Amino acid sequence: MKEFWKLLKISIVVTLAIGLVSRIVYWNTEFELLEQLEFMGWNFVFAFSLTMVNAYYNKYISKKYSWETQATKRLLVGSIGSIIITVITYGLIRMFLSVVIYGKTLGQFIAGEKLNYYLIALAIALIVTLFFHAFYFYRALQDKKVKEQKIIAGTASAKFDALKNQLDPHFLFNSLNVLTSLIEEDPYQAQKFTTSLSKVYRYVLEQKNKDLVSVDEEFQFAKTYVKLLKMRFEDSIHLDIPDQSINPEAKIVPLSLQLLLENAVKHNIVTSAKPLYLKVYEEEGMLIVENNLQAKQVVKKSSGVGLQNIQQRYGILTDRQVEITKSTNDFRVKIPLLTKQVSVMETQQTYIDDKRYEKAKEHVEQLKGFYGNLTAYLIVIPCLAILNYNTTSFPWIIFPTLGWGFGVTVHGMEVFGYNPLWGKGWEERKIRKFMDDDQF
Repeated sequence: MKEFWKLLKISIVVTLAIGLVSRIVYWNTEFELLEQLEFMGWNFVFAFSLTMVNAYYNKYISKKYSWETQATKRLLVGSIGSIIITVITYGLIRMFLSVVIYGKTLGQFIAGEKLNYYLIALAIALIVTLFFHAFYFYRALQDKKVKEQKIIAGTASAKFDALKNQLDPHFLFNSLNVLTSLIEEDPYQAQKFTTSLSKVYRYVLEQKNKDLVSVDEEFQFAKTYVKLLKMRFEDSIHLDIPDQSINPEAKIVPLSLQLLLENAVKHNIVTSAKPLYLKVYEEEGMLIVENNLQAKQVVKKSSGVGLQNIQQRYGILTDRQVEITKSTNDFRVKIPLLTKQVSVMETQQTYIDDKRYEKAKEHVEQLKGFYGNLTAYLIVIPCLAILNYNTTSFPWIIFPTLGWGFGVTVHGMEVFGYNPLWGKGWEERKIRKFMDDDQF
């Protein structure tokens, strides 16, 4: 039903435009109301029929040939097809008028037809084809932009969820390894470890659905986690960590601190003879985890899940980098401290902000262009009107007044986001519809 009303609006506009042009061209002829109404009525029949067949043809072609993947073929087939069906429809309507309405025979109609009669139809076909192709191309372009942004956001969200889910088995696997060792070495400590592990794992589950957590929470969890490690390594691990963050609003990705501590224990020798010293501190907007380097001699290369996980999650949330430095004596990892909760990519937000600025700047330029156009119109047209009045009796001023005035009107509607055919904010509503459509 909406499509019908759109076609009706377009047909009425075309009919009124044809009627207006005809009155301008034949302005000095006698005006007969009934003849004019009949003329306008048949103009509407032509306009509505040609608009309808072109609309449905272009809709069909758009389904068969995509603007995104088959733009050239879509343009050629659409243009040639539109011209053909327009001329055919125009001829059928003329035949209907001659044979059915005015009572001529089919032979009389065919004998009276001339090629130049169809030049008007050809001109209409070109105009209508240009309009519909511009409309469908613009809509396809907007759909593509919306789809690209939705894919970016969806991919980032899915990737981030996958990385968060990766923590559970990784953390559990390493904890079970520790528990297995304790069962063999000290069953009593293994029992205490199991109790503490349940508390630790509760925290892991609580943070599962969070993108960021406060640094203070991670500090407390890190202390609890190191206590678990000390059940196995006793005095072989030393942790230097602040009681609270310098900035209460500072946040990091969940379990990142625990992963870094775990990574240090996993890849270094931890014995009473060679204790592992872990230091956590803040510096220049970064949280730094540092340990003395006494690497294990391992045959199998590590998978590096922990560090990769942190780097990838930060890569999704911010454009600030995780920094890893290694010297002969120590190993240091710096992770960015974020100051606000985020649920989408900070880089994507920056991209959006840049786009908004560009759009605002472009809109200002459009406003300047429109007001310049309007000012020129208001200055030039009166001058031309005076010139017309003083030089000739033919009102040629009507043509630039209407033509330029129509251009200024269309320019204004474009700048201020109003379209008489689709209504105000059509583009925004369409984008919102696609964004809300999960199947898009």
